[in-house]
Amino acid sequence: MRLLLDTCVFLWAVDEAENLSPAARQAIQDPANEIVFHQISVLEIQIKHSLGKLALKTPPAEFIKKAESSLGTIRHTLDDAALSLLGNLPWIHSDPFDRVLVAHSIYHGLTLVTPDPDIHRYAARILW
Repeated sequence: MRLLLDTCVFLWAVDEAENLSPAARQAIQDPANEIVFHQISVLEIQIKHSLGKLALKTPPAEFIKKAESSLGTIRHTLDDAALSLLGNLPWIHSDPFDRVLVAHSIYHGLTLVTPDPDIHRYAARILW
């Protein structure tokens, strides 16, 4: 399975695995699954950290690099094809970071790992 991690799931998978659902934890730990981390989550982490809304033990760039290595993630970047879906997504969720993750997961056929109930309302494959 190809899993796209919501930003909170990425953060929890590294330091607070107890916040993950049993299904999410098992899927992330399964070596048969591909774990995808999106560039938009890097942006979200950097912004929230700089605003004082996200405490990290190390600077964001260092935290992300170590976390990606630990989780064995594959980095996906913004791409025009996936972003073109944003205009067609219903406004169930107004968070731009989450909307990009939803569009990316739909376009690339990824399973989005998230606890967010609003995201669960989209026509995307969700795991929680």
